[in-house]
Amino acid sequence: MKTLIKNARIISPGIDLPGAAVEIEGKTITAVYPAGSELPAADKVVDAEGKMLLPGFIDIHSHGAGGCDTCDAKLESLRTIAECKMKEGVTSWLPTTLTLSPKVLEDVCASVAEYMKNQEFAKTPGIHLEGPFINPKCCGAQNPAFVRQPDYDEVANLDSIAKVLLVSLAPEMPGAVEFIEKATANGIRCSAGHSAATHADFNKAKSAGLVHLTHYCNQMSPLHHREIGLVGSGLLDREIKIEIICDTIHLCADMLKTVFKNKETDQMMITDSLACSWMPDGPGDLGGLPIIVKDGVARLQESGALAGSTLKYAHGLKNVHRLTGKPLSELVKATSWNQAQSLGLEGLGKIAPGFTADMVLLDDDFNTSRVFIDGVEKYSA
Repeated sequence: MKTLIKNARIISPGIDLPGAAVEIEGKTITAVYPAGSELPAADKVVDAEGKMLLPGFIDIHSHGAGGCDTCDAKLESLRTIAECKMKEGVTSWLPTTLTLSPKVLEDVCASVAEYMKNQEFAKTPGIHLEGPFINPKCCGAQNPAFVRQPDYDEVANLDSIAKVLLVSLAPEMPGAVEFIEKATANGIRCSAGHSAATHADFNKAKSAGLVHLTHYCNQMSPLHHREIGLVGSGLLDREIKIEIICDTIHLCADMLKTVFKNKETDQMMITDSLACSWMPDGPGDLGGLPIIVKDGVARLQESGALAGSTLKYAHGLKNVHRLTGKPLSELVKATSWNQAQSLGLEGLGKIAPGFTADMVLLDDDFNTSRVFIDGVEKYSA
């Protein structure tokens, strides 16, 4: 089966080609044709009508959507979330857990393993464990009742049920550096989050294999002129990749501009979306903690702390593009390429021959028009 997407503005890392076309055979991109090229015959021709065609987004931090949570530990919940993510232009996502009991996390992994057998909507290459090895003083919207010290054996057990790709933990906690070394040696990436780490703690963790900072600036040690903390470490270090919630709530507009000015495009845009994403305002639940959503902003009912987001992925890209003015051919690195490179997801993150045909078509207001996964059109608005 050969598919041709024509009359597209192709935006991929380092390229922006109006009036271009993409040829797909099976799951793979076989050719990219600049404007004016003679186009081959195809079994299916899609007219992009000049819209933007980008590599499918990779959301490495998403708890839920459509009224469902990863930690429901139900196949139907994962299908609902994956369908919502797909409609945002996300072609791959990491179901993200919360700080919960070992038994619940096992059940979650079992449900993810079941979804991975038949990935009808957005693909799931593995799991993001956010917690339970966090600093109890930095819980935010995580449940302090289930916080515990780093235990690699627990994660190895979960990894045997469904692939664990990423673990967010507090690197200053006892045993965390040793955990990072073991996890890294076994192909599991580690990220610092819900943490009061100093810059010295960060350096030790990075030497052990730390590669990311989780939902940058939120529930992490702030920048101070006598101790730069994790926020300062993220700005200073040129290698560490940082997760950014680009809703202009978790980071204000000026902070987003500061980050993208100083880190260029070393970031990874995330949603940190909750079950209340794609849902109307009202009460909800996050890992057993009551939340309330008002004007699209989710907070814990008791403390008022921010509790993840209702952000749709493409709207985060829209926010950053309009705030920073950076070319989309650069920003697109932060929507898929950086994630793919960091997590070892081969063949993803570019529109180029030999890459998997995971792509999203957006209109000028960054609304999703079509989504292609493994070369198949899976969604059309």
